[in-house]
Amino acid sequence: MSLFRLDASILPASSASRSLADLVEAEWTSSHPDSTVTRRDLGAAPVPANVWADAVTAKFVPADQRTDAQQQAQALAATFADEMLDADALLFAVPLYNYGVSQHFKTWFDLAYTDPRIDPEGTALRGKPATLVTVLGGNYAPGTPKEGWDHSTGWLRRVLEDVWGLDLRVVQRPFTLVGVNPALDAFTDAAQELKEKAEATARVYGQELAALRNADTAA
Repeated sequence: MSLFRLDASILPASSASRSLADLVEAEWTSSHPDSTVTRRDLGAAPVPANVWADAVTAKFVPADQRTDAQQQAQALAATFADEMLDADALLFAVPLYNYGVSQHFKTWFDLAYTDPRIDPEGTALRGKPATLVTVLGGNYAPGTPKEGWDHSTGWLRRVLEDVWGLDLRVVQRPFTLVGVNPALDAFTDAAQELKEKAEATARVYGQELAALRNADTAA
């Protein structure tokens, strides 16, 4: 059994997304104590932005005429695809930054998506169980003053659930900047309640992730 885990936080020591993902992983490991966990930390090792262009342009050049950069880009894309295809389940921990998706995750996705097994023509990830953990500094839920300002979660669901076809569950924790930004001090109680709810959901989804993989194996 194996789990692929991707983290995109740029602040590993204080990352709320990592903490929630740790809960999911703990449940997985509890059910599969001998499993392997393959990790990719995009905060510690970002994907260079220019690599995606090299991988894309390589498709329009005969294989024997591709530059070293194009060949290396395609090889890295294949590595990213292999990490997911070889795993029994997937775990993504991706915070919202500046109201949008993490640039580290977007660059990783764009490059991975050039691999023909998981590009627009490929569906090799379809049905694979996955959990997305995402955190928001504020609260952009319906009825809040900044409703609709979260331009990350919807996109993440679209590419993971609809494009790649993953069997996806989403854990979201808003208000992670409460206690950091004094302007949000009035929401301390609400933030604590949302934190506890997200942690409970992470544990449940971790159990479900392991159970889904067990069910697939039994079938």
